[in-house]
Order: sequence, then structure tokens, then C-alpha cells
Amino acid sequence: MANDHGTVLATMIFNLVAPAGVIAPVGVELRYDSRNPYEISMKLNVGTDGQVDWVIARDLLADGLIAEAGEGDVRIGPRRGFPGLVVIEMSSPSGQASFEVNADQLADFLNDTYDVVEPGDEHRWMNVDEVLSQLLSHNL
Repeated sequence: MANDHGTVLATMIFNLVAPAGVIAPVGVELRYDSRNPYEISMKLNVGTDGQVDWVIARDLLADGLIAEAGEGDVRIGPRRGFPGLVVIEMSSPSGQASFEVNADQLADFLNDTYDVVEPGDEHRWMNVDEVLSQLLSHNL
């Protein structure tokens, strides 16, 4: 297990695409931590209601910058007919949301995460005993 842990933080604006094509800007904080090398956490500022937290796979974000990727709760892919934009769709039992995001900003963030943990080296940053302990303590 590697010991020089690092984090990458980025703030950006995601454009929430509401029904009838209405666009609403949403402040988002993206965070990558080498202690959880396979995931990216997103904190979406939803105004007076606080924030909504999502966790997505780093590989899913990378794949979604190139082509449509994901199944189920999170899908990511280039916006057809609009070069430079990526669509991130998220759904949960409480609702769904679709965002348009600048592809270059996402790619820059992703590249910064690769400076911390190279693709394919994620397993070197995991403490398997710790992960198993967390899973077992939550009865998962």
C-alpha cells in the first residue's frame, strides 16, 4: 500500500437541465482522495436545501468523456451535437437530474487525479483489511 496520500479538489459549475430546457447553474465540488482511489465524490450545492453528495467511479468519468458510459444510477457521455460538453445523468429513488458540464474542465480534473494515482495503480493505494472491516461493520 502506498503511503503518500493526496487529494485533488476542484470547483466548477454544472448546468442543471430542467424540464422545457431551462438551465440552472449549480456549484459543484469534485474531490479525489487516494485513500479511495477508485472513486470521485461530488458535492452539489442545492441552495437553501444544502448539498447533495454523490460518489462515482473515476473510470466511469474517464469513459464518459469519450463515449456514453454507465448503467443504472449514473450515466455520462458527450452531448451529441455540442462538442466540448458532457452530460451527466443521475437518478435515485427521490428523483433524477441531468447536467451539462464543460468537458475540458472535467478532463483537467481527471488528469490531476492521475498525477496522484496513475490509472491501473489504484490497488496499490488500498488497505484491503481496512475496507473489509468497514464493509463488515456496516453489515453489507
